Formats: sequence, C-alpha cells, structure tokens
Amino acid sequence: MSKNILLTGPPRCGKSTLIEKIIGRLNKPMTGFFTREIREKGKRTGFSIVTLDGKQGVLAHQNIKGRFRVGKYGVNLDHIDHIAVPSMIPSNTNQIVVIDEIGKMECYSPLFRKTLMQILDSENPLIGSIAQKGDAFIQGIKERKDVLLIHVNERNRDKLITRPEFYKL
Repeated sequence: MSKNILLTGPPRCGKSTLIEKIIGRLNKPMTGFFTREIREKGKRTGFSIVTLDGKQGVLAHQNIKGRFRVGKYGVNLDHIDHIAVPSMIPSNTNQIVVIDEIGKMECYSPLFRKTLMQILDSENPLIGSIAQKGDAFIQGIKERKDVLLIHVNERNRDKLITRPEFYKL
C-alpha cells in the first residue's frame, strides 16, 4: 500500500475540497497547508497559504513583482519558506502531512522541494494535490513507487471520498 496519496486533475475540479472532506473524516493528528484563491471585486488576484494551525500568508499575487512568476502572478518565496514549509514538518511519526498543492509556484522554493522529498521519504503519510502538468521534479514525484496518484474530475470527485485507501493513512 502507498503511504502517500496525491490527487491530480484539471484546475477547479475539486481536489482541495476532496482533501478537506477526507481529512475531516480522519481522526488523526495532521499538519500542513491549503492554498486558496484571493479574490478582489469578484476577480482572482492571487493565492494564499492557510496552514492547518491557522497561519496565513500570500503564495502569489498579481501585485508581486519579481523573477519568480506563474502567468500574471508573482510568487512569494518568503511566505512559502516561512509559513508553508514549517507547517509541512511533522512533530512525530503519527502525523499525516497535508500539502495542497505541489505545483509550479511552490516548487520555485528550493526549501519546499527539499522538505517535500524528506516527507515523502519519511514514515509520515502524505495526502495532497499535485499539478496535472509539471516539470521533471513534479513528474518524478508522480512516478514514485510509494505514491498512489488519483485522477480527479467533476464526474468522479464525489465518489472518490469512499475510497478505502484514504482511511488507512
């Protein structure tokens, strides 16, 4: 059995919502973070980081200038390194690590990449989402023997909640 479960699929297909529903049903200690859209006047202007213990930061925003960009969004490496990454580090081997998401923005951070690999190699189970398309680093994670990759779409997302693998973490 794979101890790491990653959901992949097109944007807005329900990956984050499915992860939230699953972890809501698990009665186990967890650590990690979710990404959320930042909306201003009804338009998406960026993405925030929200940790399971309530810390918040900005993952990316259209007003951030800098060399790390995904489309119109400038990536905030400082908040990835100081808010998202510390939330990923389990305090013991019983904790499930939640990472929503492993994507291009997060992977601009060398510290995020290094910490992610340490978690994948650890005893801690990981549940998260991963970009549908990605570079060699993202592809390599998807192909790991200890990763169960589940494809999510609008047709199957509601049925996936019953998969037994989630409840063996």
